Amino acid sequence: MATTPLRVYGGVTGSDRQAERRALLLEAGLELLGSPDGDPSLTVRGVCRQAGLANRYFYESFTDRDELATAVYDHVVNEIAATALDAVTAVEDPRLKVRTGLATIVRLIAEDPRRGRLLFSPFLAGTPLTHRRTESTRLFTRLLGTQARQVYGVQGGARLELLSSFLVGGLAQTLTAWLDGDLTASEEEIVEWCAEIFLATSDFPD
Repeated sequence: MATTPLRVYGGVTGSDRQAERRALLLEAGLELLGSPDGDPSLTVRGVCRQAGLANRYFYESFTDRDELATAVYDHVVNEIAATALDAVTAVEDPRLKVRTGLATIVRLIAEDPRRGRLLFSPFLAGTPLTHRRTESTRLFTRLLGTQARQVYGVQGGARLELLSSFLVGGLAQTLTAWLDGDLTASEEEIVEWCAEIFLATSDFPD
């Protein structure tokens, strides 16, 4: 059955308006999920109120609140991963690559703490995002392992997997403590201290 094309109003196509509404819903979801206390009981009504949209517009982009939460999480993870990878790729010096990658990740979280809370907050444990967190950890572990092989010539295998998992998990715990105010340090200190740890592992035995 043919679908009716979305009409053009004020020079903006229906598909563009729909994309704008979806972006508003994603932003609203991030605002609610990434608040200091988190909101695992995210509701369609609450998201639409935050986005300034009628409830009916929610269902043109998402089937339910879990799909929205997953989309918000994936958007944040992909943004951080892509931005960090682009920054690292643009640098040639191996030691500077480490600092650049860490600085990019820390900066993205510092400029919008909602990202960090979405990734690390314990309030979201036991929600559909739990599985996504596991997948994102594996993603960053793979990215780190790839950089270790390409830049430092570290051989793949169980040791590299252990090292990558240890560093990614340690960084996540560090940033969680920093966001919660349990770790008193400047953004620059976080980057420098973590870089020292990451660089110290470049001589990890094969």
